[in-house]
Amino acid sequence: MAFLTIYKDKLHNNFAYLDKQFTDRNIDWAVVSKLLCGNKDLLKLLIELGIREICDARISNLEAIKKIDPDVNTVYIKPPAKRSIKNVIKYANVSFNTEFDTIKMLSDEAVKQNVEHRVIIMIELGDLREGVLGDQLLSFYEKVFELPNIKVVGIGANLNCLYGVMPSEDKLIQLSLYKQLIEVKFNTKIQWVTGGTSVVLPLMLKRRLPKGINHFRVGETLYFGNNLLTGKTIKGMKADVFELNAEIIEIREKPKVPIGELEENPSGEMFEINEDDYGKKSYRAILDIGLLDVSPDYLEPKDKKLEIAGASSDMIIIDLGKTNRNYKVGDLVKFKVKYMGALSLLNSNYIEKRIS
Repeated sequence: MAFLTIYKDKLHNNFAYLDKQFTDRNIDWAVVSKLLCGNKDLLKLLIELGIREICDARISNLEAIKKIDPDVNTVYIKPPAKRSIKNVIKYANVSFNTEFDTIKMLSDEAVKQNVEHRVIIMIELGDLREGVLGDQLLSFYEKVFELPNIKVVGIGANLNCLYGVMPSEDKLIQLSLYKQLIEVKFNTKIQWVTGGTSVVLPLMLKRRLPKGINHFRVGETLYFGNNLLTGKTIKGMKADVFELNAEIIEIREKPKVPIGELEENPSGEMFEINEDDYGKKSYRAILDIGLLDVSPDYLEPKDKKLEIAGASSDMIIIDLGKTNRNYKVGDLVKFKVKYMGALSLLNSNYIEKRIS
């Protein structure tokens, strides 16, 4: 049976590293937990690190967090759907918003539940995902400012999430200036300018982050220790918090080229034959995991001599080469896992999750 191992000491190392970087710069930060797909054991592991603010894009995950520790500050990090308003107020202390009508509904529900709901207004900076256009921000804020049981605690932006528009000093300065405009216009204070995500961290570490950015939401770099600009591991962080183990269920020496007339496989792929492989054989191992659980594109065998040959819904095929390299049926093949691979595996009911 395939299983995903999460190494808590490596996660703790990454958390401690990031916490020190933010503390040294007097920047608040929150952890994005959506990768964990609401797994209660893993959410407990996060909270045990000392995290006091957790962001997620699924209400059910925020509900799970509140059941573990009601005192954790929870943030819903996408504009709420109309049908989720009641639960957003119930389980999220803060939500990201871009539509006045939605915030009006949040206000009405907050009045019913007799709570104050905090909102962060997201601003469009060019990646064309969620965000109020800059020239509409002041009029938008003016209407929101008047709503009962609603408090605007910040403005924010997302970059690199849709079209890959990268963060820059100019864009982040622009975001900071919007805060100043609101504060001068309405004689108020905006607590957070949450322009920081994992992709912005390299700017901070190089001391190129504008002073106005005082809040980060970090997911990928916490779990993978990666610099999203260079693709390399940040010095002092661990890249292998997650490790996939998949069991070998068959080993056979077989032809390298399929036999018979070829058409598209169930995934819509057409296999291209390398003519140099005609007449050649190799040992192939079948693993007990497949496309239903994860795409091979997001896996990297820790044994560098292994090559992923292909996958079907329930099996991944590994090419072992001319020898079986001492592998046998029942052995485990270990993989490094990329972010989207971990997301699929953690969302799969068929993959056991182990904390080590």
